[in-house]
Amino acid sequence: MKKFSILLSLAFVMSLASCSSVGNLNPLSLLTGNNWVLSSLMGQALDPAKFLNGLPSLNFLEGGGLTGFTGCNNFNGNFSLDGTNIKLDPGAMTKKACEGSGENDFLGALSQVSNLKVAKNKLTLLDGAKELLSFIPQ
Repeated sequence: MKKFSILLSLAFVMSLASCSSVGNLNPLSLLTGNNWVLSSLMGQALDPAKFLNGLPSLNFLEGGGLTGFTGCNNFNGNFSLDGTNIKLDPGAMTKKACEGSGENDFLGALSQVSNLKVAKNKLTLLDGAKELLSFIPQ
């Protein structure tokens, strides 16, 4: 009986330690401080011919700021985060004309984003369970 009590106490302490480490990993702290570079679009590998001027990227800033590159133009907008639900607004954008359909594909997918999954090495933007965009930190 004494061994059972010790094991139960040890399991309780370990569960508290694991909960506190998980609690420190909120999506906002993982989003900010990285330049996230596009690695897939609509669940597919990227076609370099669509992004002749470079790969799209996102930068999440403290206070809800969002900056990025569409593969053609730069933008400066905002985001709002509630748990794993996210709303992205690219806001003001430069107006360069570029070849390829990559910018339109990227912005179309970005407009559909409703939630996310984020880890230190991957950001996935989703519409429910449907993967729209994935990024890796630069």
